[in-house]
Amino acid sequence: MIFESHAHYDDKAFDKDRDLLLERMQEQGVGTIINVSASMRGVRDTLALTERYPFIYGAVGIHPDEVGELNEENFSWLQEQCGRKKVVAVGEIGLDYYWDKESHEQQKYWFIRQLSLAREQKLPVIIHSREAAQDTMDLMKEHGTGLEGVIHCFSYSPEMAREYVKMGYYIGVGGVVTFKNAKKLKETVQQIPLERILLETDSPYLAPVPYRGKRNCSFYLSYVAKEIGALKGISPEEVICVTERNAQKMYRLEETEHE
Repeated sequence: MIFESHAHYDDKAFDKDRDLLLERMQEQGVGTIINVSASMRGVRDTLALTERYPFIYGAVGIHPDEVGELNEENFSWLQEQCGRKKVVAVGEIGLDYYWDKESHEQQKYWFIRQLSLAREQKLPVIIHSREAAQDTMDLMKEHGTGLEGVIHCFSYSPEMAREYVKMGYYIGVGGVVTFKNAKKLKETVQQIPLERILLETDSPYLAPVPYRGKRNCSFYLSYVAKEIGALKGISPEEVICVTERNAQKMYRLEETEHE
């Protein structure tokens, strides 16, 4: 079944029909979802979703745009949540120089602290990096070596993707790969092993063609699998099967755990 490695079902975009959508996931071929938090409230809402749905697991972390919320007290609480049974990663964490909502130094400080948290808790990381390619790579080489994780919504060069793969990281591929102008991402998918790719939506954002511009959801991962398959000359079914195994391995989830 499809393994959705990165979604935000706590987002207000799902307030009107969240339960209806989530209850249909399995019939639509989606077997497991990682709900990824971005803020302190997002952590709490993510934990609530993991308690309500057996097939949803959580990642706890603070997005670079929201690190202004962090202080030692909040960080200590975040650390405690990492011990919950259904928390499987620290994320999403990283750098975002597109919005520049928080200073670069503040972003780097809390990125490093959260990488250290993942190391301490023996959890994989979900990395967000937007218009911060070199700084992210530099910090990952210094503080992320030996960790497991995924470079979420990868948007840089195939060469950089190969560098992350050499470091042992996975590359997150979502709806953008279906866009006609996504040349770098298409090249990346062609050049890195399928065994290092995870399927993700970043729902409610970045819906694939033919839903581009609309609210995204995990149902649409079949379009992502189809495009990856076309780029690699294999069937969508093989893409779904291999990426499910990849995600189970990275998140340390047994195939039958939620059944």
